[in-house]
Amino acid sequence: MPSQPVASSSTTRKRKRPQQHQYSVSYSEVHEVDHEGRLREVIVIEDTPPPPSTLSPALTASTTTNGGYSMSHQPPIFNAPIRTRARAAAEAQLVSSASSSVMAAPAPKKRKRDPDGGSLLGSSKKVQTNKYPNGSNAIPPLTTKSWASGSGAATDDTSKGPPSCDDKEGHYIIVPDDIIYRRYRTVRLLGQGTFGKVVEAVDTTNNSRVAIKIIRAIPKYRDASKIEVRVLQKLKEKDPTNKHKCIHLLHWFDHRNHICLVSELLGMCVYDFLKENDFQPFPRRHIQDFARQLLDSVAFLHDLRLVHTDLKPENILLVHNSYRAIQYAVPNKVGQRMQKKRILNNTEIRLIDFGSATFEEEYHSTVVSTRHYRASEIILGLGWSYPCDAFSLGCILVEFFTGVALFQTHDNLEHLAMMEMVMGKMPDRFSRSGARSKPDFFKEGNKLDWPKPKATRQSKRDVRATRGLQELIPPDDEINIQFLDLVRRLLAFDPTQRATVREALNHPYFDLDIPMDDFR
Repeated sequence: MPSQPVASSSTTRKRKRPQQHQYSVSYSEVHEVDHEGRLREVIVIEDTPPPPSTLSPALTASTTTNGGYSMSHQPPIFNAPIRTRARAAAEAQLVSSASSSVMAAPAPKKRKRDPDGGSLLGSSKKVQTNKYPNGSNAIPPLTTKSWASGSGAATDDTSKGPPSCDDKEGHYIIVPDDIIYRRYRTVRLLGQGTFGKVVEAVDTTNNSRVAIKIIRAIPKYRDASKIEVRVLQKLKEKDPTNKHKCIHLLHWFDHRNHICLVSELLGMCVYDFLKENDFQPFPRRHIQDFARQLLDSVAFLHDLRLVHTDLKPENILLVHNSYRAIQYAVPNKVGQRMQKKRILNNTEIRLIDFGSATFEEEYHSTVVSTRHYRASEIILGLGWSYPCDAFSLGCILVEFFTGVALFQTHDNLEHLAMMEMVMGKMPDRFSRSGARSKPDFFKEGNKLDWPKPKATRQSKRDVRATRGLQELIPPDDEINIQFLDLVRRLLAFDPTQRATVREALNHPYFDLDIPMDDFR
């Protein structure tokens, strides 16, 4: 049964009565509040013979016993018998639609999914690659009408009941000025991934800007988000002052079947800065700053027996986006040319997205990490632990130095072939283990079986074009020599031979004093 209507102002309309033997239909639009607290309109149809024509206009108005809003509509005159309720309802719908001045929110565009999968709550194609930006790269404010404050229900005609606040894929429909959890006012959509959406919002209790990660209303994503909440609470408990620069969870709650995680609003992700800077490498001083912070953050996780499993530039956020533009000379065949480059004013970062973080003693998924940063032992199905994070960090640091991803592939065997081009042949012990686990990838003598007869020409060209570490990082001065050695230790094929992040933090590379004006 409908709940008690809400009292509001009422108006009446009266039309000329039809001739004798004609019938009329009365429509009452009543504002009601349902059991979930949402305001909606209900149309009441009464197809009864008209009252005597002697009634006064005041008495012919449709009324409700509870003082609810109502309005009478007189349909056109027909010479037919009494119409059915279905026909009357259809006419009422037309009248209501014509008189409504409120636009309904448009259906959300379908988003393409990441074919590679990646982590459950982070790695996917984004509508907008900024995750928590406070810069100028965010998606422009939406123009659709807001939902009713605090409810998520649309303010348009709701004769068929309030529309869902979700799209077909379980994503929360974002509109500006929506009030979430009676506290957070949405400002704009910042990004979207497999896990859900991230929005910028204002905390109305203190007028501060925050980022809210709104998880899709699908059981597997909700369950995974609860694991992420558990991890984030642990990080905040163990590092209340955020010395180790992991994102801090400010608040979390369940809003209309969506788990919502509130954090500080930060700058764009490092990948976006690279992209907007035409994929030019970072200055070597900045790479050193980033490396020190990242290794410390991941070492902190490992001390808590946590493996991040999805380290990549998209999951590293700048605290501030500000930069200065410089011009510097680049040597070429005819001498040199001047090139513009953006230089960050502040290199402070935060590590984010713990949706795939796993405690060492708990269940380990077979495949983790986003493809380009996936360690060799994961590809070969040999199990994984803390060293897979070290491998991902090695890939990231090389990307900071060159501007582009180290391994650009979507095929496992091709990926392993590229690794051999970069790091040299697999050690015998590791290749023997790999051959037992993935015999299709190896030939006689435990050698990588590349190229396969079915390999495409493009694939073969891509592998041949992959450069070795020493070519990517030419050891022409002490800075590059030490950086190359650090990266080589992080990218070791065999995880048992790979440097731990704690060992990497003590590498001589971090004792070097790199000049601030070193922009190469």
